[in-house]
Amino acid sequence: MRALVTLVALAGMVAFAVVLARLTLEASPASVSLTRSNLMPGRSIGNYLRQPGFVETVKQLGGNIALGVPFGILLPLLSRKTRGFLRVALVTAATMLLVELVQGALVTGRAFDIDDVFLNTTGALLGYVLVGRRLGRAVRPRTRPRWWKRRPGGSSA
Repeated sequence: MRALVTLVALAGMVAFAVVLARLTLEASPASVSLTRSNLMPGRSIGNYLRQPGFVETVKQLGGNIALGVPFGILLPLLSRKTRGFLRVALVTAATMLLVELVQGALVTGRAFDIDDVFLNTTGALLGYVLVGRRLGRAVRPRTRPRWWKRRPGGSSA
């Protein structure tokens, strides 16, 4: 059963990678004059929140959060080593940082935006807390007792 779940999670991660690539790494020549890199955390988020177009704000912020959710669900299913709040955050942030760097450096009409990394990581953590943690534990249960349940020195007294 674990092998089947791992295979499905791996297929899901591949599908997610394809969707991620299509959404973020496709050239947009018409946007060249509009793109600006953002290295200041919060700048893009603030700009979206201040603009009058509510629907566009929800699409940009919500879309970036939604894009990270599958990471938080699939990572704990793939490996025990990618379970845990901090590990999910680190793996997601590193992956999304790489995507943003490639996007900003190599894709016409796209720019690096640090806020996208934060929003994607937030989405992954939401996915992990709401679904991924429980699924990961069900598929890959803990093999060692938690550190606070271990007896010092291995004695049974």
